[in-house]
Amino acid sequence: MTENIIILAGGASSRMKNSVDQNLSQEKVAQANKLSKGLIELNGKPFISYLLENILKVEFKNVYIITGENSQMFRQALENNPKFRDLNIKFAIQHIPKGRYKPYGTADALHQCIVQYPKLKEDSFCVCNSDNLYSLNALMNLKNSNSRQAILAYDIDKLNYPKERIARFAVMKFDHDYNLTSIVEKPEPDQIRNFTDKHRKIRVSMNIFLFDGKLFFKYLENCPAHPIRDEKELPTALMNMILDNLKVNGIPIAEHVPDLTSKNDILMMEEYLSKS
Repeated sequence: MTENIIILAGGASSRMKNSVDQNLSQEKVAQANKLSKGLIELNGKPFISYLLENILKVEFKNVYIITGENSQMFRQALENNPKFRDLNIKFAIQHIPKGRYKPYGTADALHQCIVQYPKLKEDSFCVCNSDNLYSLNALMNLKNSNSRQAILAYDIDKLNYPKERIARFAVMKFDHDYNLTSIVEKPEPDQIRNFTDKHRKIRVSMNIFLFDGKLFFKYLENCPAHPIRDEKELPTALMNMILDNLKVNGIPIAEHVPDLTSKNDILMMEEYLSKS
C-alpha cells in the first residue's frame, strides 16, 4: 500500500502536435499544438483534473507531477484549486540535458523526480501517465497491492483501440506466479501471440506501476538510452531490475483506458467524459 503517486507530464507530445483533425475548433487545435496534453481543456477543465479526481477518490495523499522546464501553467491550474485541497501536490521538473532538444525519456523523468524529492528513494510510489484516464478500479488495485512492486496487466481484448494502435503498446510475459518476466515495446505483429499468459490472454502495459524506491532507484540512475529512440525508457529500467531477479507482480485487469494521444482523441474523450 502507498500514499504516493507520480504523474508523468513532461513528454514532448509529438503525436498530438503532429496529428490533424478537421472537426476540432481553432481553439482546441491551438491548445493541442501548444499545451501539454494534461492541460488541454475538455468540457471546461484541464484533462489532468479528471485523473486527479480519481486519484483523490482512492485516497492517495501525495501527488508528484513531472513537467517540462516550464511548469507555470500546471501550477496555475492546480495549486490553488479548491477541489484538490486534500491532495499534497508537488511539482518536479524534467530538465533537458545540454545538447538535446527534447526530454530524455520516462526513466529519466522519474529519476529526476526522485533526485528532487529524495525521500522517495526510501518509499513506495505509483507511477502513471498524464494522458490516460485510469479508472478507480485500476488505481485502487495498484495503490492497495500487497506486492512490493507491481504493474497493471491489461487484457488486450478489452482495450477499445484499433489494432495498429495497440501494436504500439508494450507487451508483457509472466511466469505461473504472475511475476513479470519480459516486457517488449512495439513487438513485431507476428510475435504478439507468443505473449499469451496462463489464461491465454495477451497483456499489455498502459504505463501504470507500483515501485519501491529502495529497489528501483539504482536502475533508473543507470538506465541506458534506447539504441534507436535515444531515450531512457521505463521498460528498460524495469527489465534490468527483473534480470537481477527482483520481482514485479502482474495484476490482471480487463477494462478500457481512455487515452489522449492525438487530436483525433479529443472529441471522443469529451464525449466519454460527458457520459461518465
